[in-house]
Amino acid sequence: MPITQSLSNFQMKINQCDSLIASAHNVDSLGNQLFPQIDREQITVAAFLNLFIAWEEFIESSIVDFMMGDSTTNGTVPTKFVQPIDHEHSNRMLVHTNRYFDYANHENVQKIAKLYFLNGYPFESVISSINLQLSQMKVIRNACAHLSSTTRTSLEAVASRILGQVHKGISVYDLLIKQVPGVTGAGSTVYKSFRDTLETAAIMIARG
Repeated sequence: MPITQSLSNFQMKINQCDSLIASAHNVDSLGNQLFPQIDREQITVAAFLNLFIAWEEFIESSIVDFMMGDSTTNGTVPTKFVQPIDHEHSNRMLVHTNRYFDYANHENVQKIAKLYFLNGYPFESVISSINLQLSQMKVIRNACAHLSSTTRTSLEAVASRILGQVHKGISVYDLLIKQVPGVTGAGSTVYKSFRDTLETAAIMIARG
């Protein structure tokens, strides 16, 4: 799959996530919510999870694209240190002796990028620039999957850092729909901030 297709697939999935959240918050002609609160919360959280999964899928497919010798959209072919025979072989090289490769672990992604490509290009600099946001998204992802005392404390810490004040007991949904402090304009939510960060990063990786 060429990198342009990997990027296009990712952007299509981003739009699907956006559409889910927008639909969940639609109102009727009188301004009444069409969905009950619990549905709005679950749909929004599910959309965020889908966004995170789509990012993992993009990272996987783009690494494989460049392992197979594809060029960036700017025409540069990353210097690679591997010679897989096909896409399936590329995936087996990424998994190696493990059951799977954790693409949610951005530090491991950076390590594999530097192992397989000269200077980790085109992944290293882009992922390094969004390490904080990726770490925050992983905390939120973990809280979506299982809200224990540990994940709740981590979620509250992320919320406090993003929003600039303590938000004891904040839920994933409430964090995602909060307006980002200092950012103006309709829809400048925490979700949209993460969404835009990931899309921009994917474009930069594809561009090289």
